[in-house]
Amino acid sequence: MFDTRFRERGRRTMGWGFGLLAVATLLWVWCGVLLTTPYEIDRAHSAHAVECEPRLFTDDGTANEGPSKDPCGDERDWPEALAVLGLSVPVSVAGAALLAYGLLGVRVSEHAAELARLHELATRDRGQATA
Repeated sequence: MFDTRFRERGRRTMGWGFGLLAVATLLWVWCGVLLTTPYEIDRAHSAHAVECEPRLFTDDGTANEGPSKDPCGDERDWPEALAVLGLSVPVSVAGAALLAYGLLGVRVSEHAAELARLHELATRDRGQATA
């Protein structure tokens, strides 16, 4: 009974770990999308939007380097993508830790149950041999 509850708790912890790793994967994908897709900016004095190159594939300046004549360079800032990437790190670490902890708990519980079964078999065999 205790062994079953211990395994179930380990499987639940593994589920949380998988869930957090899935969230971290989505954050990595979101960061990749932010870096590799073109984006548009609306200009205040113009009726149409300006199409800009992806952040990752440009050699032009960024908003972090100060204002420039390029409207895309003025809007091309990295903090959003880096914030998403930075948020994925603790989520990934927590997910990996929970997954490893849950898996270890299940494996130890299964090992203990197998040892108990083998011990019971050995005891039964010794009892039959003396009878």
